[in-house]
Amino acid sequence: MKRLTTYFLHLASVILLVACGPSVPTEYTQSDQLPSIYPDYAQVTVPVNIAPLSFEYDGQADEMVARYAVGSDEIVCDGKPDIDAWHALAEKAKGNAITVDVYTRNGDQWTHFKPFNIYVSPDPIDPYISYRLIAPSYISYETLTINQRCLENYDESVIYDNFLCGFEKDGQCINCHHFQQYNPQRLQFHARQNMGGTVIAYDGRTKKVNMLNDSILSAGVYPAWHPTLNYIVYATDKTLQNFHTMNPNKVEVYDEASDIIAYDVENDNVTNIENSDTEFEVFPAWSPDGKMLYYCSAHFERQDTTRTRSQEVQNRYRELKYSIYRKTFNPDTREFGPRELVFDAAAIDSSATFPRISPDGRYLLFTMGHYGYFHIWHHEADLWIMDLASGTARPFTEVNSPDTESYHSWSSNGKWIIFSSRRNDGVFTRPYMAHVDNNGHASKPFELPSEDPDYHRQFMRCYNIPEFMKGPVTITPQEFADILKGDAVNVKYVKNK
Repeated sequence: MKRLTTYFLHLASVILLVACGPSVPTEYTQSDQLPSIYPDYAQVTVPVNIAPLSFEYDGQADEMVARYAVGSDEIVCDGKPDIDAWHALAEKAKGNAITVDVYTRNGDQWTHFKPFNIYVSPDPIDPYISYRLIAPSYISYETLTINQRCLENYDESVIYDNFLCGFEKDGQCINCHHFQQYNPQRLQFHARQNMGGTVIAYDGRTKKVNMLNDSILSAGVYPAWHPTLNYIVYATDKTLQNFHTMNPNKVEVYDEASDIIAYDVENDNVTNIENSDTEFEVFPAWSPDGKMLYYCSAHFERQDTTRTRSQEVQNRYRELKYSIYRKTFNPDTREFGPRELVFDAAAIDSSATFPRISPDGRYLLFTMGHYGYFHIWHHEADLWIMDLASGTARPFTEVNSPDTESYHSWSSNGKWIIFSSRRNDGVFTRPYMAHVDNNGHASKPFELPSEDPDYHRQFMRCYNIPEFMKGPVTITPQEFADILKGDAVNVKYVKNK
């Protein structure tokens, strides 16, 4: 009986210790400065269903206490809110703000910093995102996965792992994952090298496609799945790379040639859409109604016939300036109209790439750099936004930083964007999100929340091509690997009408 009583007393003390967290100091020195925290969540706007915004004090302190409050409801913690308590607080703050007070202790002295707000938008965000995780150096590209993350908590899982079908000299490289209308049951990704092919998953059916054909430049890359049709447009290209020693943009990826093709998923047909010898076409993207195809193109004409085409492009790659074009599309006949210039970046000695149209068809978001199209390696790259109704375009200054902003996508309700940024350290790309209002103005971006607030400063991988999803991919990595290990369906070339 004595042992049992001792056990329950011990259990009660454990429960009491768990229940007792940090408390708000009653004696402190008041500072008129905002606290230095990482990630920087001061004055950001977040969706009501986002995971808890954990942070840490980014300075010298023996202890930190954070108080998240909405009226009389509060969470007092060490900067890592309980997930259920956070969601209850965010729901109460919807349309208003959570006030955050930060206290730090050095020795016996507490400091209370100027409070800041976390604004909670009633606009929800899609519950999942997917992305490639890749090392910042091309040398170890084989340690690569496509992952998915639930934005409502911190759950992360692998969609596909490079090593399932490749190892050492028989390596594999996966890239260009994409979904039809945010649907995780309709996706595709590429695998190059060992057991390579394009994997297509559509409502429970999965196949590997060999898209190589003598009538097109290469297998398809940079996919754009039509909003309603089982029809995917790709770029095809002959890609070159330079590796610099002095240039801060360490890697330059560019094309010797590139075209636009269309792939009929049901009939396994491919057709050339754009294949001019003097135009380098890349990065197709559909309008939300599926009646317009946007893409980028750079004009290039041979000048030096004493060199090969590859040598000349390599010497003149800084001259490649991409502008944004579009073509009408008839979903019934699958016929395209002539191209139309949308944004003439070359006229202002710049290069615009990666067009993405908001779900309401109003805004065009793209990346602008000095030259070329692989702006994820360009430290000068910024996001731009264009109002398609008025035709005016501007730098998206609300979300840009002094370093690289690159790949980006819209949420399904058009209220949020996610993009890759090197703003933290100039080396690793991290996902940032921002709210976009009806007038095309964005709130301060916030970094993808992590349970451990220091996680991204210790994580040695880059996030590449973040895409929103309405739910998780349920096909397992091994099921994808089994498809890649099997035979591929060969495409048939059909001449464009």
